[in-house]
Amino acid sequence: MNIAAIHIGMRVLHPNHGIGTVRAIDDQSATVLFDDGIRRQVSPEASGLQPAEATASLSGLELPLAQLIEATVKAVADRLGIEQPNAVRDELAARWHGGKLVLHPADPTLSTKEMPLDAFFHKIVMMRNNLRTLEQKLNGSDKLTDTEKFDWQGYITRCYGSMTTFNVLFRRKEDQFNSKGGED
Repeated sequence: MNIAAIHIGMRVLHPNHGIGTVRAIDDQSATVLFDDGIRRQVSPEASGLQPAEATASLSGLELPLAQLIEATVKAVADRLGIEQPNAVRDELAARWHGGKLVLHPADPTLSTKEMPLDAFFHKIVMMRNNLRTLEQKLNGSDKLTDTEKFDWQGYITRCYGSMTTFNVLFRRKEDQFNSKGGED
């Protein structure tokens, strides 16, 4: 293995010492902490050191690296269901942008709690999205009986019904909660 192909933190396989993690690199050798707890300095080329993990090589890259990373992060976030704050804010009705939620306790000795309405709305949207995901998983389950699905669907429907209180915050009607549960 070429010294240029090694990086700190990389897992490597040595033919005699087994698997270890690269801790330091100089011009000719790499210091590897092997899984047996012993730190050894080895010459990657002479010792037959190999990667112990999958590696990737990009050649002929047609777009800037920053753009590739941005696209990869977006794909991962989409796959995990993570929404960007601006995406959620676009669902918030314009009259609420920059607003705040203020909670005044009945006891005058307690302090008022304020929260940006955008942050509160983000939590509402995440709850809506998680309810939709739960509903899809429930309906797609092959381990639940139809009766169990019906019972659980009732709970989800009641949650949607309770959340209709917050429909006033949504810009578009199709993004709102509905009392029937799920999508219209």
